[in-house]
Parts: sequence; C-alpha cells; structure tokens
Amino acid sequence: MKVIELKMTVTDSNDRDAEALRRELSERGIFLVNLMSAPGSGKTTLLARTVKDLAGTVSIGVLEADIASDVDAVRMAELGAESVQVHTDGMCHMDAGMTRAGLEGMEGAGFEIAFLENVGNLICPAEFDTGAHRNVMLLSLPEGDDKPLKYPLMFQRSDALVITKMDAAPYFDFDLEAVKRRASALNPNIRIFPVSAKTGEGMAEWEAWLLSERENDRNA
Repeated sequence: MKVIELKMTVTDSNDRDAEALRRELSERGIFLVNLMSAPGSGKTTLLARTVKDLAGTVSIGVLEADIASDVDAVRMAELGAESVQVHTDGMCHMDAGMTRAGLEGMEGAGFEIAFLENVGNLICPAEFDTGAHRNVMLLSLPEGDDKPLKYPLMFQRSDALVITKMDAAPYFDFDLEAVKRRASALNPNIRIFPVSAKTGEGMAEWEAWLLSERENDRNA
C-alpha cells in the first residue's frame, strides 16, 4: 500500500480525459465505480463489506481519496484488496487526471472492479467526471431525508443511491419513501438500495447490481 500526493488537473478537457480513461479501463477489463457521499456516510464500511462478500468472485482494487491520512487504504489492504491512498492537496474532489494518476500508482493490474472512494463532500465530486463507469452516491440515515432537496446535482449524476445504516432506522426520523420519491423525481433511472453493511441487509441486491453493471459494460 502506498500514498500518492496529487494536485488538481487544471484543464478544460476533463470530460475528454474522462472518456478516454473510461475506454482504456474497459479495454483492460477494469470496471471503475465512483463512490460519493458526505463524510461519515459509511463509504469505507460499505466497501469493506463488499470486498469481503465478493472475495473469490471478482478481484477488487480501491483508490482512497482524502485530503490527508491513509487509514482507509490501510483497512482495504488488510482485507486483501489492491489499495492505494491519494492525497488531493486540499481539493474537495477527484477529476479524471487525478483518478488516472492514482490508478497508475497501484502495484498490480489484476483487479476487475476498481472503486474510487471520492473525497467526502456532497457538492464538488458531482461536478467532475472521474472516468468511472458508474457513479454511486451514499446517503446515511443520520444525515436526514432532505438531502435530495438540498443537493440535487449529486442525485442527478448518480446511477445508484445506496441508503446506508438501515440497522439504525428505529433511532432516526428518516422517511425512506420520501427519499425514494425525491431521488426518482430528480433522476428517474436511479437505482436505490437500502442497506446495512453491519447486518448484511440489502447487500446481496447491491452486489448483484454491481456485478450486473460490470457485465453490461463488458458486453457493450
């Protein structure tokens, strides 16, 4: 496991860079998933459970993006995932060039699914194409059910919404159906997965979608 220091790619061609990276990854048989959320929503916990559940099914690489620290990358490496930590030089998001640099810093190239755990933020990450094949947003119960109203772009840009910490439902006034309605109004094609990485609730459905989307990309 290594740590890479990155600076934002200053370019007006990020969309072209992202599309080129997406094509290259597809040619190499790598399916890249961009995970976005606020800090504390459970991205690392969801990833840890997903890595353990899919062990022996697909090989997984994890690109951990943070302003500082390497604790998340260490955790992924301990679970057996190819893992690299990138520091974003204070930037609140990843772009395509930064994602490429991070992926190139991985020791091996044998993984089939790569996760980019983007910087914790509900605004900036949605504005930049990272070159991922799918964008996934996480929303945890403690954050409240009003987030589609406050941060619409994140929901509009995501292919899937994973609602995390469902085991805490008895303790929070969270209207799941309202979130589903609001998210679907912003993005009719969004897939919604209520899950608990702690108990396993909903994980099979989330992981089945992930594998299915990877297969769809391979056959495209």
